[in-house]
Amino acid sequence: MSRRKSLARVLRIQRVLVRYGLADVIDAVHFLRPLRFLFSFAPRKVDRSTPLGVRIRMALEELGPIFVKFGQALSTRRDLLPRDIADELAKLQDLVPPFPGETAVGILEGAYGKPLTEVFRRFDVEPHAAASIAQVHTAALPDGKEVIVKLLRPGVEAQIEEDLDVLRWLAELADRYWSLASRLRPLEVVAEYEKTIIDELDLMREAANTAQLKRNFAGSDLLYVPEVYFDYCRPEVMVQERIYGVQISNMEALKKAGTNIQRLAENGVEIFFTQVFRHNFFHADMHPGNIFVLIDDPEYPRYAAVDFGIVGTLSATDRRYLAENFLAFFDRDYHRIAKLHVDSGWVPEGTRVEELESAVRTVCEPIFQKPLSEISFAQVLMRLFRVAQRFDVEIQPQMILLHKTLFNIEGLGRELYPELDLWKTAQPVLRRWMRDQIGGRAMLDDLRTNLPQLREALRDLPGVIHHVSQQAASGQIQVRMDSPEMKKLKRELEDQRTQRFWLIFAATTGISAAVTYGFGSNVWVTAALSGLAAITGWRARPRASDD
Repeated sequence: MSRRKSLARVLRIQRVLVRYGLADVIDAVHFLRPLRFLFSFAPRKVDRSTPLGVRIRMALEELGPIFVKFGQALSTRRDLLPRDIADELAKLQDLVPPFPGETAVGILEGAYGKPLTEVFRRFDVEPHAAASIAQVHTAALPDGKEVIVKLLRPGVEAQIEEDLDVLRWLAELADRYWSLASRLRPLEVVAEYEKTIIDELDLMREAANTAQLKRNFAGSDLLYVPEVYFDYCRPEVMVQERIYGVQISNMEALKKAGTNIQRLAENGVEIFFTQVFRHNFFHADMHPGNIFVLIDDPEYPRYAAVDFGIVGTLSATDRRYLAENFLAFFDRDYHRIAKLHVDSGWVPEGTRVEELESAVRTVCEPIFQKPLSEISFAQVLMRLFRVAQRFDVEIQPQMILLHKTLFNIEGLGRELYPELDLWKTAQPVLRRWMRDQIGGRAMLDDLRTNLPQLREALRDLPGVIHHVSQQAASGQIQVRMDSPEMKKLKRELEDQRTQRFWLIFAATTGISAAVTYGFGSNVWVTAALSGLAAITGWRARPRASDD
């Protein structure tokens, strides 16, 4: 899209905000202020007697999918919003105005290439629910199974691409002229969001995500994931098992059924940390419209989740870094938190660990071990943001989905069970994961997994050494350290440094452990070797700043 079209879209956004009496939003965006007067005589205006929450919801619906998703995320944070506004934004979760059922029939018959009567035993033309990107209908398969049919909104791809162009343009302006751009990295943040939203437009990808989550929690008493019927799925259509549960936001129904709310809230925390750290595959769109509760046994309620269009993963390095930060926080080890930030390169080289430690302690100590009901996360976030500004902490774009999910999880937990002790619930899960990651068994598992590659490398090693020694003896080896090829190689090695170092040390430790165990030595010797190798591998990693 040309910059002229991007500007036109920005102006249309402004026109909608003015029309719904939301001019204060425009005032908050400095570069839009000079244009405000152009729309002060807009012919259509909403009566300001209409409640503010209604006007905000209607504006977001008119602006399109990206804005609706923003409203969905914000609706989970009732601690940050007046209740009337939160109630209105909650309607964006599954009560967005639907497109006609006849249009849905046309889309489906085009996707299947045959009349719907030849595909389903029954198809309900009236939409069951509608959201920003897709809407769903109920139906029955030929064998009688009750299903949900999800299909993309017509024209949604073009609408999202238009808004992404606007975001890219604004990010370029911010990157060029904003003093905080080097730390907040707007271009990378938008690029990361773009990948996420584009993936959500492929319902075959969502179907595959759903199947993976179902495998991850197979046999679990914590979370149920519906079955996907791949024979009926297309890029614009997904068909899955219909589940019957209580929406998690329906507290009245949950309490009336005698649901153990405390257990439900604690299970939610365990599910999240299990997805992030054990499975490394987490549901990243956990607003209340996507979460249900199965209460066949109210004392032991079970979550049921839908809509896996957005899932997140983290690198091994990021997961370990996060886990160590969480555990250091649980232990009130603020020095460790500060040192982790310095070692990771997230703060500039030369930052004094003691100063960062003091700043982190000042923010975290007042909320330690308090239930959600006694914590003002709005204040905490503002204070943490000021700390980040002071120490030039860089935004990590790969963490955006995790931050968004934590935002949703904390909002759900606050609404569900405000007395929830988040720290007490999460700590055992993280400690078990850390123990599994650095224990002797984990190292042996890594060795077993990588043994074929290691065997091949060792088999080829004598020949490689012989070849290199012959070239060295004949003077055929010449190395230019300042060549472009060497610089490119160095960059590639830096990108792979974490994986390489951990693989080498895991293999070394695995061999040592296997030899030690084979000779009947004390198992604690094995564990010590494993831990020592892990620590040494972490501390010996090359720095990204080397050039």
